[in-house]
Amino acid sequence: MIELINSPGFWLAVMQIIAIDILLGGDNAVVIALACRKLPKAQRNRAIIGGALGAILLRIAMIFFALQLLELPYLKLIGAVLLIWIGIKLIVPEGEDAHDNLAPSPKLLGAIKTIIVADAVMSLDNVVAVAGASNGQLELVIFGIVISIPIIIWGSKLVLHFMDQYPIVITLGAALLGWIAGSMAITDISLPAVPAWAHYAAGAVGVALVLTIGKFMVSWNEAAGDRSETERSE
Repeated sequence: MIELINSPGFWLAVMQIIAIDILLGGDNAVVIALACRKLPKAQRNRAIIGGALGAILLRIAMIFFALQLLELPYLKLIGAVLLIWIGIKLIVPEGEDAHDNLAPSPKLLGAIKTIIVADAVMSLDNVVAVAGASNGQLELVIFGIVISIPIIIWGSKLVLHFMDQYPIVITLGAALLGWIAGSMAITDISLPAVPAWAHYAAGAVGVALVLTIGKFMVSWNEAAGDRSETERSE
């Protein structure tokens, strides 16, 4: 374990996991706020901590199974496709009513349950991304999540504000997911062994796919919105 911690690759993977958790954790921070909004102020911190602890344990279990699945043929290729789609969704903004169907609970245990369940449903993208970045090392996953969860909970407003102020952060995050997708796809056990440079080439292809398709979809949505405005004004 000590040799692993002293490895530069370990810390690079940890930084990737933290970046993924922060970038994809914005929605989770919103869920926590919505789930707790009907609680008395004195109970909100307990709900946040209880829900976060439950979400951490559940997410680690999900990632453990994801790591096992990624050892099966073709599943890394499928995971890479999912990661590319997640990166594209990160670039394309969601509708304002994305969380309107989340019902807050006026009771502490109800709010904790809501946080855990909602986090499990919404963290599928996070699980796939972290599994791809971890290179199959569960201890690395646990380390990265333990570090990033407090950042998401207590620093979510700051992170979200920073992402709003500097949209390039979103684009860089999407590019990171594309890089992980390409690098993961080429290591699928159904494919023959490739030279080291091929991993960088595959990562670059993943980045190009995410950014090109994402920017195209943004332009398409903006054009569609302009057409709708024109039709309504006529």
